[in-house]
Amino acid sequence: MSQFALFGQRRFAPFFWTQALAAFNDNAFRNALLVLVAFQLGLDERAAGLYTNLAPALFILPFFLFSATAGQLAERFEKSRIIRWVKLFEIAAMAVAAAGFLTHHVALLLIVLFMMGIHSTVFGPIKYAILPQALKPAELLGGNGLVEMGTQLAILLGMMAGSVLMGVAGVGAWLASGLTIVVAVAGYVACRFIPPAPATAPGLRINWNPFTETARVVGITRANRAVWNAVLGISWFWFFGTVLVAQLPLYTRETLGGDSTVYALVLALFSIGSGLGALACEKLSGRRVEIGLVPLGAFGITAFGVDLYFAGHGTASAHGLDWLAFLHGAGNWHIALDLTLIGAFAGLYVVPLFAFVQSRAPREKLSRVIAGNNIMNAVLIVTAAGFGLGLTALGVSAAGIFLAAALLNVLVAAYIFTLVPEFILRFVTWLLTTTLYRVRADGLRNIPEEGAALLVCNHVSYVDALLLMANLRRPARFVMYYKIFDIPLLRFLFRTAKAIPIAGHKEDPALLAQAFDTIDAALAGGELVCVFPEGALTPDGAMTAFRPGMETILARRAVPVVPMALRGLWGSMWSRRDSALHRARLPRRFRAHVELVVGAPVPASEATAATLEARVRVLRGEMA
Repeated sequence: MSQFALFGQRRFAPFFWTQALAAFNDNAFRNALLVLVAFQLGLDERAAGLYTNLAPALFILPFFLFSATAGQLAERFEKSRIIRWVKLFEIAAMAVAAAGFLTHHVALLLIVLFMMGIHSTVFGPIKYAILPQALKPAELLGGNGLVEMGTQLAILLGMMAGSVLMGVAGVGAWLASGLTIVVAVAGYVACRFIPPAPATAPGLRINWNPFTETARVVGITRANRAVWNAVLGISWFWFFGTVLVAQLPLYTRETLGGDSTVYALVLALFSIGSGLGALACEKLSGRRVEIGLVPLGAFGITAFGVDLYFAGHGTASAHGLDWLAFLHGAGNWHIALDLTLIGAFAGLYVVPLFAFVQSRAPREKLSRVIAGNNIMNAVLIVTAAGFGLGLTALGVSAAGIFLAAALLNVLVAAYIFTLVPEFILRFVTWLLTTTLYRVRADGLRNIPEEGAALLVCNHVSYVDALLLMANLRRPARFVMYYKIFDIPLLRFLFRTAKAIPIAGHKEDPALLAQAFDTIDAALAGGELVCVFPEGALTPDGAMTAFRPGMETILARRAVPVVPMALRGLWGSMWSRRDSALHRARLPRRFRAHVELVVGAPVPASEATAATLEARVRVLRGEMA
């Protein structure tokens, strides 16, 4: 099923529209406020600057004060009920905003801005925690991609609508007020159709102290190292996006020589690119949470960020160009493409990170983890503002600030990927397997979402473990013959994946005993362990008898056994030998069609070498 089919599902569509309308309204109100302050109140530059710089601070302050409380509420109570109260709060806020717009009462509008910050703070942990409850694991990445696409487009349309309507002479305040109230009401109507999302921690005792609970929430977020570093990666996305968006007005005016229509164009290009990148995640990932896309996104952000600098970093020779004149200028299509691709790779970067956090964080703590993520986002947004102001004070141009952020992205990404090698591991396995093979997986739902299990699979090629790594939704510890484990080009990947080398009893009894101990410890820790019970690569494409080593594993630790079969690999690149010339096989079946078929779990009490061999043979079919 395509991710777009989710629009026809009640478990997704009402939430999508509620979120999109909230993003639209938030940005419509903020930009209407900026237009009012900057252009319609007759304020001098100093007073206008005070209000425009105070506005972001007031909006972000609730994230520091109330994120921890919001995370607790999202776990303690049923989520759709909280959403309805949040949307009623938005309607009240927009009614107050209408009074502020019509009376030009700036202080009242700044209070509304703080209220909208509270609205976003409370809604944030719910909107990302509700998706794993509503969607199947295979739909999680596609659902996140649709939400990110909808959010980006809603932000863009909201910014444009708020600015344009407030700018209408004579009736701008009435139009902006009417729009924001109507959209808030529409959001409430949409949220009434969201199905119930039960509390994940109904017995949670609320700690109303924002300071102690913030420290506790950050501690919960840091408990899982991989999740914490994914959170840091998401927060870095907000840092980079804040730097980019903050510099776009000056970049448009001074470097591109454009007017407000060019500014709207470059915002549109970045937003559309982000939406397209978010949508592409499902196609590129094979409908699973594929964090291998994150390094690809990070590389693209830097590559096209640097290219943007060299495409245009001087002072414009002409000023006041409208969007059409800008696009007719020499080299400006290059700049437009760079902005679009930066957005696209940003989408590839952040969507898998959101899905990763949702899939890896404990369900009963997910809302608090999202709250911790929002706190870190706020910290990085404030840091980004200081970063931009500091470089501006040093005389760095807007284009130069883009370049600095793109280069800094390399260091941050390298730091995160060094701390959690799984990101690079998944990228390499994704790249190798999608380049060399076309894999179709069937029955992945038979692999438990949590808890220990032993996976057994036939052994056809030197890259069987890589193919499985790239397609299993959960990380697995692979038990492999030590000579394959020590292949120079693959050793790094296998060590990073914590594969378990094993040898025959006659070859190295100590290594064999150590392997069984490591397998038992992994299963005791709730991990997946994958073995190839044939004990060696097939020499001719046919399966050989399963050895009894797996029975030894189950005798020590009784866990479910999941049979799997790889089909279509024999005769492709990396299968054992050329049958005629007895040499390493040449890649004459490049991009071979391969299938991974996963059978139903077998209880440990029924799992013998003979019964599992028979099951794998059935799954394998005639295509080995």
